[in-house]
Amino acid sequence: MEVLSFAALRKTDTEGRRTQLQRPDFHVLALITKGSGAHEADFQRYRLHEGSIVWIRPGVVHRWSDVDRLEGPLILFQPGFLPDPGLDSMGVTSPTCWCLPSRALPLAVLAAEHLGREHHAAVQSPRLASSALLSHLLAALLLRVLPRTSSTPLSPGTLGSRQLEIFHAYRTAVEEHFTRRHHVSDYAQALGYDVRTLTRATRTATGTGAKAFLDQRILLEAKRLLAHTDLPVGSCAHRLGFRDIGNFTTFFRRQTGLAPTSWTATLHPGPVDSPQRQNPHEGKALPR
Repeated sequence: MEVLSFAALRKTDTEGRRTQLQRPDFHVLALITKGSGAHEADFQRYRLHEGSIVWIRPGVVHRWSDVDRLEGPLILFQPGFLPDPGLDSMGVTSPTCWCLPSRALPLAVLAAEHLGREHHAAVQSPRLASSALLSHLLAALLLRVLPRTSSTPLSPGTLGSRQLEIFHAYRTAVEEHFTRRHHVSDYAQALGYDVRTLTRATRTATGTGAKAFLDQRILLEAKRLLAHTDLPVGSCAHRLGFRDIGNFTTFFRRQTGLAPTSWTATLHPGPVDSPQRQNPHEGKALPR
């Protein structure tokens, strides 16, 4: 893991790559302690201010579109670094960006400062380094800042707990197979549930049905590929499991109202909006 600040990001990123599209394969957690700005994640724009939390999960396409006036810590960590694997996916239905209650902010700042000091000590004196200590301090910070609905588990055996368990199984399967399986019935058969059960569980967890959830995941990956790679539309279609470019275009147009090439054109070129295939930390190993 690595702990830095927005000030350090601005100092090292002299070419302004932070304002261009990035797709890291690690987590980025940010706590805004002062100032205002903006961030874009998976093609949604978020205003940032004191108390804002940003959690960029691996694979998300994002950019720090306006962070010149922001202060606060940035924590970068690899998947699997947290002591409890469930924490990696905790709050999956929460937004990428949310705001802490005013009473929670000072406690979050203290947790982040403790993590930052331990990380600094580990860098300065490797003999003091403890991955276990850093991972547990990071977990404490996450539990402090996660939205209440994400950090408060349901009691085992309750209806809500059962629905959430089914949804998590469905979501895991979708994440693994969405480039090959485009029908909810395929997941229902593989998981041992019927389609209605998956639909009820998904609607309980996300507010949308199982089919819409699956379509949105396919669409999101299509947008990520179109925005962050040089792949032609046909190659994107093939990678996402569509029989041909025509079927992919029909799907994309039905979901967005635009053809893939027309949607890509909306990411009009410019210093802020032009895609970038490299992120400011790409190729840089994170400290263990």
